[in-house]
Amino acid sequence: MAVTRPGSVRLILRLEIRNARSVFGSLAAAIGAAGGDIMAVDLIQAGKESVIRDVTVGVESPDHGERVIAAVSALPGVRVINVSDRVFLAHLGGKIEVNPRIPIKNRDDLSMVYTPGVARVCTAIHQDPAKVFQLTMKRNTVAVVTDGTAVLGLGDIGPAAALPVMEGKCMLFKQFAGVDAFPICLDTKDPDEIVEIIKKISPGFGGINLEDISSPRCFYIEERLRKELDIPVFHDDQHGTAVVVLAGLINALKVVGKKLDEVKVVLVGCGAAGVAIIKLLLRAGVRNLVGVDRIGIIERGRDYPENPMWTWLAQHTNPEGL
Repeated sequence: MAVTRPGSVRLILRLEIRNARSVFGSLAAAIGAAGGDIMAVDLIQAGKESVIRDVTVGVESPDHGERVIAAVSALPGVRVINVSDRVFLAHLGGKIEVNPRIPIKNRDDLSMVYTPGVARVCTAIHQDPAKVFQLTMKRNTVAVVTDGTAVLGLGDIGPAAALPVMEGKCMLFKQFAGVDAFPICLDTKDPDEIVEIIKKISPGFGGINLEDISSPRCFYIEERLRKELDIPVFHDDQHGTAVVVLAGLINALKVVGKKLDEVKVVLVGCGAAGVAIIKLLLRAGVRNLVGVDRIGIIERGRDYPENPMWTWLAQHTNPEGL
């Protein structure tokens, strides 16, 4: 279940406030008494009798926000004109767009980027397929693919509801690495169908980033794609998390003066991320590692037909047979 952190919901209250010293003081006191945190006050319009201000308030949750709004609405001399959620405002119209790298200013520009000039580029790629990495966006483009079955802490919410998360991940690719990424939300939960769809769209991408696909299906999908595609395939929930955990463990062990092969590691949660963390820690040098999930400890040598990855863990972890 998704958990809202205190202050993570920010509301913008557009208020008409009567021009009297005591009114704004009463407003601030009411917001504070309701548990809200005034984060900004902006003047929108000033008049003789009243002013219109945007008051940004941090609250713990949408329900908490409703209580703050009710407290403000009850004040004499204050009229609530509108309430906006800053997060929803940021998502209006989506968070990403496609922009051309070359401006089309005249007929000559058009003839180069499109017909007839583009035909010669197509022919060059047809004659030498490797040139697709030089002459198209492929080399710097990643597909962020999900089926919406394991989105953040929300679970199986479907492909359409997963789109805002995929847009956000694409923004991170561009902001931090300069990589162009496109969200691909698939309306199917069939692993083989997902694999086939990704294979069919792969010519337009230089890499595939799998995102928020439920376990254990994600293992099968990634394994097949890695075998059957000629471009990199990365499951973010597995390997992105694993890299961060390994980095944190290495730094922590430096502080206490120990090495990876000297410590006993217990990992709670053997889903997609947990399995990837275990695999990376083992490859990095951890020797004594025990995995724990809702069924308890992953037992050495036991077969787990419901989850083949747990069977793999049973063969490679828990050396003491706990």
